[in-house]
Amino acid sequence: MSVKKKAVMVLSGGLDSTTLLYKLIDEWYEVNAISFFYWQNHSKELECAKKTCEKLWVNHKLVDISFLKDLLKSSLLDWADAIPEWHYQVENMKATVVPNRNMIFTSIAVWYGQSIGADIVALGIHNGDHDIYPDCREEFIEKLNDVVEISDWNKISLYYPLINMNKADIVKEWLGLWVDYWLTWTCYKGLDKPCGKCGSCTERLEAFKKIWTVDPLDYYQS
Repeated sequence: MSVKKKAVMVLSGGLDSTTLLYKLIDEWYEVNAISFFYWQNHSKELECAKKTCEKLWVNHKLVDISFLKDLLKSSLLDWADAIPEWHYQVENMKATVVPNRNMIFTSIAVWYGQSIGADIVALGIHNGDHDIYPDCREEFIEKLNDVVEISDWNKISLYYPLINMNKADIVKEWLGLWVDYWLTWTCYKGLDKPCGKCGSCTERLEAFKKIWTVDPLDYYQS
C-alpha cells in the first residue's frame, strides 16, 4: 500500500476551498487544514470550515492573526466601511481587497507545512478572483511558489489546481466529489442567511445557474 502524501490546505470555509479539500481527499492526500481569523466581518465561514473538517475527520487549526487588524483597510473587516453590493466587475468591489492576504496566509501555511513535513500547500484560488484581487493572479502565485520552493532544505510546493477555473467550473467539480455545500458560506455578510446581493453571493448564484443546478443554500434575495 502506497504512503499518502501530506498536504496543508488553506481552508476559508467558502465554496472554492471546500471543494479543493474534497479534491485533495479524493486524490489520496493526508490533509491538514488551516484557517485564519483576521478580524473579518463574521465567523460564518470559519464555522463552516470547522464543521466540514469534523465531518471529514480532517485535522484543523484556526490561527488568530487579528493583531494585524490595525494595519489593514478593507470592507471585509468589521470596523471598516459598508460592504458594496452586486457584481464583482463594479469598481467599488475593490473595497473588498484585503492587501496581500494570500501572501500572509500562504507564508504561515508554508511554515506549518515545513514543520510537519508536508509535500504541498494547497490554495483554492480561481480565475474569477484575478481582476479584483492582485494576489490571486497566476503570475503572483507562480512567483510565490518559486520562493516557497527554495525557502527550506526540504522542498515544499504550492498546489493551486483551480487557478484556471471559474466558479461554475468549480461547482461542476462538486457534482463528482459530492461536496457538502450546505457547510459552505460565501456571503460577505454574517446574516442568518446569505444576502444574495453582495459580489460574492452574485458570483456564486451565477455559477449554479450556468450549470443548470440549484444552490442548496437559502438566500434573502436571489
